[in-house]
Amino acid sequence: MKILTLNINSIRAHAESFINILRGSEYDVILVQELKVDNANFPHNLFDEYGYNVKVFGQKSWNGVAVFSKYSIEDTTMGLPNFPDPNARFIECVIDGHIRIINVYMPNGDTIDSPKFPYKLDWMRAFTTHIAQYINSPEQVIIGGDFNVALTDADVWKPANYVGIAIAAPAAREIMQSWINAGWTDVWRKMHPDTIDYTWYGYRGGDTIGKKQGLRLDYFLANPTAMKSIKCCEIDMDPRLADKPTDHCGLMLNID
Repeated sequence: MKILTLNINSIRAHAESFINILRGSEYDVILVQELKVDNANFPHNLFDEYGYNVKVFGQKSWNGVAVFSKYSIEDTTMGLPNFPDPNARFIECVIDGHIRIINVYMPNGDTIDSPKFPYKLDWMRAFTTHIAQYINSPEQVIIGGDFNVALTDADVWKPANYVGIAIAAPAAREIMQSWINAGWTDVWRKMHPDTIDYTWYGYRGGDTIGKKQGLRLDYFLANPTAMKSIKCCEIDMDPRLADKPTDHCGLMLNID
């Protein structure tokens, strides 16, 4: 099963490039973040012909997550349990009866002095509590999405530029690192321990891709059960290189 996670940065604005992904039929499951559309206005009609089941947790103008799957989507939870949140950032489901998927669009937090930063940390702490039940589960559990955290300085093209910025803040990094310390695997980093590469390249600054001016913000985390069946994890540059691109690359996971 090939799974893609992708921050689409508005599924309506980038519908054409997303349809090209669906049309290619390479991916069995696609986790999408930052839909920027509510459920009532989600453009199902654009995607119906490509053979995917779809679950949407949308929000007008901001946020929003969705799961596209060629297999069944069951046991769906929308919204981070036990965390009252007006923002659509979390959808959990079981794919094909045997792989539990958690699709997340974690808060950005702006800067460490912003009123948005405590919300980011509170959200991440609540997420810590929720996923603890799955670390030692016999079920394959995969967490994917835009985490809005560059875990180490190796995940930032110029660390000095991000001092005081929430995505590289020590407090956010510490929470995410606690997940890995508890038993979750950062799959791409596990498979590429010495590689410097990124999943986000901004629109400003000219050829940010060519100049390698990026951030690694998109992840797959796997519990030990899932890790036994994972074959590979690679960055898919195509969404960022499309004619009208999102600012994120895709991240691909191949699992039995």
